[in-house]
Amino acid sequence: MEIQITAKNIKLTPAIKDFAQTRLDKMEKYVDQVVWAQIFLSVDKKINQKAQIIVHVGNKNTVDATAIESDLYKAIDAAAFKAEAQLKKIKEKTKSRRSKKEEIVNFIDPVMSVQNDVRFSVIKQVEVTPMNPEDAVYEMERLGYTFWMFLDEDSKQINIIFKRLDSTYGLIKPVKKK
Repeated sequence: MEIQITAKNIKLTPAIKDFAQTRLDKMEKYVDQVVWAQIFLSVDKKINQKAQIIVHVGNKNTVDATAIESDLYKAIDAAAFKAEAQLKKIKEKTKSRRSKKEEIVNFIDPVMSVQNDVRFSVIKQVEVTPMNPEDAVYEMERLGYTFWMFLDEDSKQINIIFKRLDSTYGLIKPVKKK
């Protein structure tokens, strides 16, 4: 991970630099790929010590955490704590997304295997006779079927008539795909 430390109105000592580096190194355990990190340290009115940590994670996420304390080390620690909390959230989101993808794959695999093993218990060859939809309904009802395939007299295409749950009838007509 590339770390850039910038100080404003304060001298950047090796001790501060090492402390900040150590705190940022701990963040790598929360996400797989930390690309770079920036730390901005500043002092306002000799009282407020401000630390801002920006961490760019490889999956297009950026974490920004700021803390103001009376001590610079406390400010770095507090900002790092906030950044770690945000990184934990990112890690949990990616875990939940991965598990959802695995659930979908685990759900799809049995469905796909069933589709590949399609077996027909009965295969019938039916002679279709030209008729109008009303005659098809009569023929379907006479034979006690819930659907009937017929050759439409006008269009000379195969149509299917079926009985719906509300005791009305449906008609399926083929249409050429555009």
